Amino acid sequence: MLPLGQLALYIALGVSIALFILPLVGIKFRNPQLMYSARPLTIWLFVLVAFSFIYLGHLFWISDFSFSYVFQNSNTKLPGIYKITAIWGGHEGSMLLWVLTLALWMLAVVFYTRKMPLELSAATLAVLGGITVGFIAFLIFTSDPFARNLTLDLYDGRDLNPLLQDVGLIIHPPLLYMGYVGFAVPYAFMCAILMTGHIDRLSVRWVRPWALAAWGFLTLGITVGSWWAYYELGWGGWWFWDPVENASLIPWILGAALLHSLAATEKRKAFTLWTVIIAILTFCLSVLGTFLVRSGVLTSVHSFAADPSRGQFILFLLGIITLFAFLLLLFRSYKIRQESHLSLISKESGILFNNIFLSVACFVVVLGTLYPLIVDILQIGKISVGEGYFNEYLVPISLLLLVVLGFTPLLRFKQDSFSRIKKPLSIMALLSLIFGVGSSYLYAGQLDPLVVISLILSYWVFFGILFEIKLNGRKSDNFFQALKHQSLSRWGMNLGHLGLIVTIVGITLTSHYSDEQDRLVRVGETVQVREYGFELLALEDVQGSNYIGTKGIIQVYQNGKPLRMMYPEKRTYTVSGMPISEVALRPSLLDDLYVAMAEERAENAWAIRLYVKPFVRWIWLGGIIISIAALLSMLDRRYRIGRKQLQSTDNIETVQ
Repeated sequence: MLPLGQLALYIALGVSIALFILPLVGIKFRNPQLMYSARPLTIWLFVLVAFSFIYLGHLFWISDFSFSYVFQNSNTKLPGIYKITAIWGGHEGSMLLWVLTLALWMLAVVFYTRKMPLELSAATLAVLGGITVGFIAFLIFTSDPFARNLTLDLYDGRDLNPLLQDVGLIIHPPLLYMGYVGFAVPYAFMCAILMTGHIDRLSVRWVRPWALAAWGFLTLGITVGSWWAYYELGWGGWWFWDPVENASLIPWILGAALLHSLAATEKRKAFTLWTVIIAILTFCLSVLGTFLVRSGVLTSVHSFAADPSRGQFILFLLGIITLFAFLLLLFRSYKIRQESHLSLISKESGILFNNIFLSVACFVVVLGTLYPLIVDILQIGKISVGEGYFNEYLVPISLLLLVVLGFTPLLRFKQDSFSRIKKPLSIMALLSLIFGVGSSYLYAGQLDPLVVISLILSYWVFFGILFEIKLNGRKSDNFFQALKHQSLSRWGMNLGHLGLIVTIVGITLTSHYSDEQDRLVRVGETVQVREYGFELLALEDVQGSNYIGTKGIIQVYQNGKPLRMMYPEKRTYTVSGMPISEVALRPSLLDDLYVAMAEERAENAWAIRLYVKPFVRWIWLGGIIISIAALLSMLDRRYRIGRKQLQSTDNIETVQ
């Protein structure tokens, strides 16, 4: 007899096939009943996938090791909270989470497209249903989370990877998947408008909040993942340029380009074709990221065990998803009309340069990530691409992007004049130069060229935000009145740019001014790092429910005065025997104190890593600000589209 969770997946596969076929047949033959069937079918699909996911969670909770996936990723001694993480702690469960996330987005589409033309919402759900067919089939035929355990050992389980036994891993994968998978909605919508011919400004306006939501979730997921790697892995870094980290960064960069392109298309019908292409590519690159994680073709700390059949299956799905969209584009795009005139001094031109720089940055990351794979396939040899490559190309691109971000918001759509913004730009340039050079020298007592340039351009964007608020407000308003009268969309734009420069300042300062000491420390010894002294007072044995270890008791001094106690640990998990460093942190917006115990070298003597990392928290603070900005923009009232608006014939360009 099939397990109930597995049975639900089989039924869900049938429902998703019906969801893919019936609405498209309804559109073809103008049958409203078949088109409307997309809604109840989507609801049933979500219920079935959610039941399967909850059933798997139940198996983990009761430690039913007769199921192989539960046996491989849990243990009777595993704390209950980490049994939640264990659901997506391995390949099969994480793919079930992928499908559940897609079903959740589809459910949201059902409830938030009730005022859309029926054929448009039906086509969107049908495309999403087709994607779901592929991934449920992938689950059932290559990655079954309900496969039975054929070993004789059913007692304790092999345990969850100790690195995943952390609260950060409870929230990081779901947030990341909400971003990855969320880009399926703009993809499906663009396919739907090509199929149905509903190509107009209001349709583009409808897709923008979905792109904002997906991008906001992806931003938050990347932020949480970087924070988790920083405090959990014990190496003091926040980004490793690991292939799978890059796989999440790629759609994030292109998603940022999509948001800016959507703004131009909505306002001026500019870049309409490019907007459709970039919406398609963003989701395709999200699926590429899934391929990189699941196939094991690239060496990564995130990758699951390599299985050629899994990689081939996802590569096949990626090919189908890409080919389907671009065939639609090939046969329907020539009738898409868009604004052809582009003034050099206009917001559209600024957005164009923005998109060029973002697209080049995306290409740089894609090339650096896939190049080792290409070299291996061509049997040229084995190579790895590291931090040096990415810094060499992405740093200048990022600086050019900051230049554009500083002045573009000040420009008007369609046509503007340099004389109108000449004075604000001159003031911005002067203030940026003064503050950039001054703050760099005051902090470090020296002028590092790259730090100075980064700070000058960060101030350039900051002062650009202030001038944008005043210039684009009412003429009679002072600055604070203009700030009050901003729409949520403008709040989101300005906060998003602010969050970006907060992150860039954090990256710049922590990269250039961090201090690190790797020392052998005996009980009673003190190590000095900058103005901080770290004294190892004692060592204690510790024991948890599923680990044993040693805890260091460290007194921290600042300029000779006691500051606080810190308690790093070195744990060994009893089931796997895996050693893990539990970092001790003193967080601060100005600098982090970071202590990690490496290994015992002699009695009462440990190798200890000590870091002082200035402004590292700004990296994640900026990510949070950007996520909030996406939420605010998404809630702008102009995205609440009614049926009468969408059925208006004004400004409609129809593809026959």
